Amino acid sequence: MSHKRYGSVIKVRPEKLKEYVELHEAVWPEVLKMIAECNIKNYSIYLRQFDSGDYFLFSHFEYHGTDYQADMAKMAADPNTQRWWDVCKPCHEPLVSRQEGEWWAEMEEVFFFSGTTL
Repeated sequence: MSHKRYGSVIKVRPEKLKEYVELHEAVWPEVLKMIAECNIKNYSIYLRQFDSGDYFLFSHFEYHGTDYQADMAKMAADPNTQRWWDVCKPCHEPLVSRQEGEWWAEMEEVFFFSGTTL
């Protein structure tokens, strides 16, 4: 089965940085279960402070399902996921340039190397 990679970015409120990192050191098991049930694998979130002093989060995951929209709707309807988002969202400052309906701004993949094509 093939998969698609997704990347996105969001700014972190500096006063919420420590809280956000601590939340992700102990993600709720119910949230992790739902991520897996929605066909997401190899999910990572990276943190970087820019020269401006602002902190940004960069997420990357692989989607291994066949109906991305349905799986994302399933996740969004899950009460545990909704509670998780309720504690995480105050830590974020969405980019002004994001598309309508986005919280995290999607990024365009410009390069990928699997290591198996040599």
